[in-house]
Amino acid sequence: MSINKQEVIRIETELASDKMEGRATFSPGIELASSFIENEFKKIKLSFFDQLKNYRQEFDIKGKAANNVIGVLPGKSKPNEFVIFSAHYDHLGMAKEGVDKIYNGANDDASGTTAVIALAKYYKELNNNERTIIFIAFTAEEIGGFGSKFFSEKMNPDSVVAMFNIEMIGTESKWGKNSAYITGFEKTDFGPILQKNLKETNFNFYQDPYPTQQLFYRSDNARLAAQGVPAHTISTSKMDVEANYHKVSDEVSTLDLDNMTEIIKAIALSSQTIINGIDTPSRVKKR
Repeated sequence: MSINKQEVIRIETELASDKMEGRATFSPGIELASSFIENEFKKIKLSFFDQLKNYRQEFDIKGKAANNVIGVLPGKSKPNEFVIFSAHYDHLGMAKEGVDKIYNGANDDASGTTAVIALAKYYKELNNNERTIIFIAFTAEEIGGFGSKFFSEKMNPDSVVAMFNIEMIGTESKWGKNSAYITGFEKTDFGPILQKNLKETNFNFYQDPYPTQQLFYRSDNARLAAQGVPAHTISTSKMDVEANYHKVSDEVSTLDLDNMTEIIKAIALSSQTIINGIDTPSRVKKR
């Protein structure tokens, strides 16, 4: 398996570096982050999405330019059935005062973006995906989910079989190592399918333990989920006690990179039967 800790550290450290200046939407820092992700997709040799001429899906937010970064791995026997792996690469930018002014966003959500890149490399090397896989780094999640909104409006929800949105996997979950939770677990059989594929491992996916926070409809999976797609977010964030959430202290040094690597491996293994066209998760009841 090509998912290794050294690669995870390399990607995570770059995305959460000070030179990215907190990756605020519209900033020079987010342009640096976009270029880095685009280059990673180029090295992996992913295809372009839809009619795009490169990896950038460009659009305007209230007259200002923004872009998602998208790469595609075409499916072999079911190319018109899509599985999405996504994360948001934007964060909060710079604080106005203080010794440390940079919101590095190592966990939120450089960790998820790192996972998307690592999974793209893994599936490209594996070369056995029957369904088409779309890898997306969304922009503007922190200011209203504009990137996922724009992308979702371009997609026919009936063609999307599943969406793995990955958000904050850099710290241990409330259950400790080798565990994560899935938002909206009870809404489809997505979670049970993933867990079935992990029966030979010691990794466990759990139901979202923070139901009052409505996490299922608070991340980039929400737009497609509302249209019936089994679009779920995988996370380990302890939303009640996460010490560095939305703080300048959200830095790489606070992450458990060994555990994060194991989570990415678990996502890779757990998704195999969906990628290969064997399992098709049930749909979310439309809102």
